Amino acid sequence: MIPVTEFRQFSEQQPAFRVLKPWWDVFTDYLSVAMLMIGVFGCTLQVMQDKIICLPKRVQASQNQSSVSNVSQAVASTTPLPPPKPSPTNPVTVEMKGLKTDLDLQQYSFINQMCYERALHWYAKYFPYLVLIHTLVFMLCSNFWFKFPGSSSKIEHFISILGKCFDSPWTTRALSEVSGEDSEEKDNRKNVSRSNATPSGPEGGLVNSQSLKSIPEKFVVDKSTAGALDKKEGEQAKALFEKVKKFRLHVEEGDILYAMYVRQTVLKVIKFLIIIAYNSALVSKVQFTVDCNVDIQDMTGYKNFSCNHTMAHLFSKLSFCYLCFVSIYGLTCLYTLYWLFYRSLREYSFEYVRQETGIDDIPDVKNDFAFMLHMIDQYDPLYSKRFAVFLSEVSENKLKQLNLNNEWTPDKLRQKLQTNAHNRLELPLIMLSGLPDTVFEITELQSLKLEIIKNVMIPATIAQLDNLQELSLHQCSVKIHSAALSFLKENLKVLSVKFDDMRELPPWMYGLRNLEELYLVGSLSHDIYKNITLESLRDLKSLKILSIKSNVSKIPQAVVDVSSHLQKMCIHNDGTKLVMLNNLKKMTNLTELELVHCDLERIPHAVFSLLSLQELDLKENNLKSIEEIVSFQHLRKLTVLKLWYNSITYIPEHIKKLTSLERLFFSHNKIEVLPSHLFLCNKIRYLDLSYNDIRFIPPEIGVLQSLQYFSITCNKVESLPDELYFCKKLKTLKIGKNSLSVLSPKIGNLLFLSYLDVKGNHFEILPPELGDCRALKRAGLVVEDALFETLPSDVREQMKTE
Repeated sequence: MIPVTEFRQFSEQQPAFRVLKPWWDVFTDYLSVAMLMIGVFGCTLQVMQDKIICLPKRVQASQNQSSVSNVSQAVASTTPLPPPKPSPTNPVTVEMKGLKTDLDLQQYSFINQMCYERALHWYAKYFPYLVLIHTLVFMLCSNFWFKFPGSSSKIEHFISILGKCFDSPWTTRALSEVSGEDSEEKDNRKNVSRSNATPSGPEGGLVNSQSLKSIPEKFVVDKSTAGALDKKEGEQAKALFEKVKKFRLHVEEGDILYAMYVRQTVLKVIKFLIIIAYNSALVSKVQFTVDCNVDIQDMTGYKNFSCNHTMAHLFSKLSFCYLCFVSIYGLTCLYTLYWLFYRSLREYSFEYVRQETGIDDIPDVKNDFAFMLHMIDQYDPLYSKRFAVFLSEVSENKLKQLNLNNEWTPDKLRQKLQTNAHNRLELPLIMLSGLPDTVFEITELQSLKLEIIKNVMIPATIAQLDNLQELSLHQCSVKIHSAALSFLKENLKVLSVKFDDMRELPPWMYGLRNLEELYLVGSLSHDIYKNITLESLRDLKSLKILSIKSNVSKIPQAVVDVSSHLQKMCIHNDGTKLVMLNNLKKMTNLTELELVHCDLERIPHAVFSLLSLQELDLKENNLKSIEEIVSFQHLRKLTVLKLWYNSITYIPEHIKKLTSLERLFFSHNKIEVLPSHLFLCNKIRYLDLSYNDIRFIPPEIGVLQSLQYFSITCNKVESLPDELYFCKKLKTLKIGKNSLSVLSPKIGNLLFLSYLDVKGNHFEILPPELGDCRALKRAGLVVEDALFETLPSDVREQMKTE
């Protein structure tokens, strides 16, 4: 007998594929095995057993004479004599004898073969083979979608990912943490989620910068369990998240798996109907006795035979049994079709998983991805539940958080501490996948700088940073816990936000009532002619410094809301023309004003109303004339004036009226002549005239007895007046890149000089009187090495010593 295992190749698939075989496919597989056994058993009997046995059949007397005589002779010769009658004294044994036909064994074999081919119905002959062929077709149909190239690749990939997701330690951990919640906790979380769904201002429970989904409380990482997942397992889980995302994008594009499964099921139903139809009609053709009339009288002497189909009784029973199996198989296929068309299998909702696990952000899926999930639900819904963990952004963020905590230990973070421009101890974190919880263990931290970090979650544990005063967010999407917001309201002094989109501006920043400095860097408008204003800053009662580096066309209304207590305002406008500056008049307490790169052609008149102004910076504008500078005489407190990086060609003489000036910046302009009236501002301590076209320094410069910094770098000066060396408080002198040929020995009068730049001139020798400048060292002397060697050796040695 042929073993059934020989046919295994027709239905063989990977054992892991069983998760995509629902109960009806498993049931029909067993039915196919039963039908296959029937076919194999019938075929074996056909091969090994005699198929048919035939004997000559007696004919009637009405036949022709020759036949009658032949038959009569045959009958006479084969008619047995009557048995002798037994008597009590002579008992006789009766011997049963049949009709003799004078046919030998080879003739009987020939008759059997002829009658099998000519007289036996084809269904009775080929029934076992039909069963075998039909069963193999059923097996192929049931597993074709596992073999078809367009679908098998997706199935293999899905099974591979599914197995890894099911066995991943991260899956067990994520589900176990949410399964421990009681009903009260779940209700509380749902209430929080509903409250976050509608914006309620900065006082809400969980505040975020976008319409971000809520995060269950259970996904706030517990430090005590942070090390439960080792680094290797964490990396594997992270890779799984990426694979699931890419696989979902690929599989949701089409529905070839669904279409292939529907087609093979329809084909099985059609084949079932055909089998039932012709088998029901032909099963009666399997008969035990068959009449055979073949014209072989010349060879055997007989024409009519009566044959016995030896397998007829067994085949008849097998056919009825086969029909029963096929009927059950077909009804199961009809149920499968009903399931395929009655249910929406190209959409899959994880609603029950979201309710059970509390992970609210698991997305619903569609097309082939949805169909495969419906199929594995028939195997075990636990698979889709564990698989859903890797579709959740919340779960992925939590994993990243654990990996971050393991990678960024407190000791490693302390190594990155540095002092920033505000003289605070700062921790810069750049391009991480999130914010490590270990940051909140560094209690000495004063400034936290986060740059290019997505999905930043500021938890309540930030309250541990008692010294935190400054927070910088550069291109970060930030969510913040309500308790963390309360802490920042009371403690945060400085906030810096750099953004690419207005939605990156954290809405909770408008409620930081103790905030003193706010720095905003980013585009506030999509069109330079249509300004998008900020929200109101009126709740920032303590705000003193506001810096906006953007492309606004006018001062935002939000700035006007804090104008009464604002002390410093900086607008860096990136070349966009700033108009409508009348709102500046409301900033009566303003002491510092920077209008940088605002395309201003003249000094704004509104500036002249700021009587408390101490420092004005008009850098990188389009100023050509500054005749309005005379109005600065009303600003009695103005000490710093920065008019650098413009196109100013001359300095008006009435600058002499600005007697309170202490620092004056005219660098990077087109000034050719210095008016002597400039030096009547005798309080000037810092004068920068570098990068102009100045050829002559008036001797009146000696009036500036308070001068400590003087720069004429990159001009066309050919000589320096001796009166310059009367400025004995001078500490920094920059005269490099000019046309000077002689450096006066009177430079030795500058006893406090500590920095001297003479490089790029036509000097042939340096005066040895430089040795009298005791504060000047080699590091503070910018000069060519060859020119430095012209100094006496004792002077050189003096400068080299610290």
